[in-house]
Amino acid sequence: MDPIIPTCYNKFKSPLEGVPIDEKFVYPFYYSPTQLGLLAAEELKEFLLQQKDWEHDFGMDNDSKNSGIGKMFGVLVVKNQEGKLGYLAAFSGKLAGKNHLPHFVPPVFDMLEEDGFFLKEIEQLNEFNRKIKLLETNATYVTLLKQQEQLLSDSDIALTSIKDKISTAKAARKTIRQNLSTNEGLDHDSILASLRKESISEQSYYKKQRAHWKLEQDKLSEVIAPMLNQINSLKIERKNQSSELQQQLFDNYTFLNKLGQQKNIGELFSDTYTQKPPAAAGECAAPKLLQYAYLHGLHPITIAEFWWGQSPKSDIRVHGQYYPACRGKCGPILAHMLKGLEVAENPMLKNPAEGKSIEIIYQDEFLVVINKPAEFLAVPGIHIKDSVAERMRSLFPNSTGPLVVHRLDMSTSGLMLIALTSDVYIDLQKQFIDRKIHKEYEALLEGTLLQDKGEIRLPLRLDIDDRPRQLVCFKHGKSAHTNWEVIERKDDRTRVLFQPITGRTHQLRVHAAHTLGLNAPIVGDDLYGKIENRLHLHAARIIFQHPILKERMDIKVKATF
Repeated sequence: MDPIIPTCYNKFKSPLEGVPIDEKFVYPFYYSPTQLGLLAAEELKEFLLQQKDWEHDFGMDNDSKNSGIGKMFGVLVVKNQEGKLGYLAAFSGKLAGKNHLPHFVPPVFDMLEEDGFFLKEIEQLNEFNRKIKLLETNATYVTLLKQQEQLLSDSDIALTSIKDKISTAKAARKTIRQNLSTNEGLDHDSILASLRKESISEQSYYKKQRAHWKLEQDKLSEVIAPMLNQINSLKIERKNQSSELQQQLFDNYTFLNKLGQQKNIGELFSDTYTQKPPAAAGECAAPKLLQYAYLHGLHPITIAEFWWGQSPKSDIRVHGQYYPACRGKCGPILAHMLKGLEVAENPMLKNPAEGKSIEIIYQDEFLVVINKPAEFLAVPGIHIKDSVAERMRSLFPNSTGPLVVHRLDMSTSGLMLIALTSDVYIDLQKQFIDRKIHKEYEALLEGTLLQDKGEIRLPLRLDIDDRPRQLVCFKHGKSAHTNWEVIERKDDRTRVLFQPITGRTHQLRVHAAHTLGLNAPIVGDDLYGKIENRLHLHAARIIFQHPILKERMDIKVKATF
């Protein structure tokens, strides 16, 4: 009897003769898709163009008026029980408003299942919300709250007025006491006694007024208390039921691995910084694909994920381009799900500086200017210690202070300032803070820019779900300002000069790639563009005042790309 073929299993339409079969599963957080992965992905792209079963506004139609948004898709090449290759397809989150669509694997856990516990529990929580809102908007309750607010305001005004009068009277009594010494004919004891009596009377009056207002507030609070207790009681019940629902979700949201081991989503995120999964964790394409494969006895070979449609306004996603899995949502999940598979080594654990040397451009007894190679850490990382800081400490063992005055991204090459004394370090740091240091970068961009120069102002913040990527965020982002000018246009690429006014993380990379920036990623940008041999970004010039010599230093190093 033939083995049952899973309904989501797709046979390759493309011929596979001569196509190498991957010996190791790609490291999902940093990779270029393999030939098998690309073949499967291209077939899925063709399906997306041809299918008529459902509609989703990907934002690519000129008539959509930018209302749509793209979606991340993934393919998993698998080997079935007969040893034949095929692939599975998945989308992240929902597509066309649904969790289930033909051709795609189902979610790991379907919260939208009609007869499932989740929707029933959500309806109960919504019922709590309705009851709470009904009580909070009750006319009597609202009127009493306004009376309470007015009473607090009136009491504050009244008591403040009394305190001001007491303060004025106290100052007058102090003046009288000071003048007594110059009036020998007066009865000092009698006057002082009268002043003390007046002070005691004022304090007594203030205490009585304070007690009066408190009594009025307590009376009103007693009237409000039963209503408030009822609202708070419902809120406590809602909170407890919400916690129970979350735990029930955790218990049902379980993930397999090749070894047959199973862990729920709560367990997988218990050792993370937040100790709980972020929103939509487990709904990305990669976990869906692996879960389906394990459940149906399919052996994972390789994976490829790509973006389809218009980019989100805050992020940088290019239609049809391939992207790795996000670390924030998928990191702990995939770390578990890939156990039992032979996975390619994490390239981020390899020392990229091995065999590379640092060129010294300028040196005196106070500071050094170096030319940092591309793919070279500025300071030690978590796993890799070899860095500019470590090399400089070894080269200048008698130096004081942190040495590295400013940083460049590991992938960026070019000029860096190294302070050999603490005083020089502090001076140069202040020049950076005061924006008195001028920096220029050369970059090679994908595509041809039409304008010759301009400026970009796009505020940036960290994407906490996909570190170290940055997002454009006008609400919470930090201001980021870049001036730019075209140097050369050649072979559908543009060499530009960047002059960053601010120094945010990945500022030039995001400002180049984002649709609201230049919409032209830097060549070789593995985060916001496409992986190549290196990131084509070079810190080519730096101008600063020498802290000791007080001379204007203008140092340049030409980019080698």
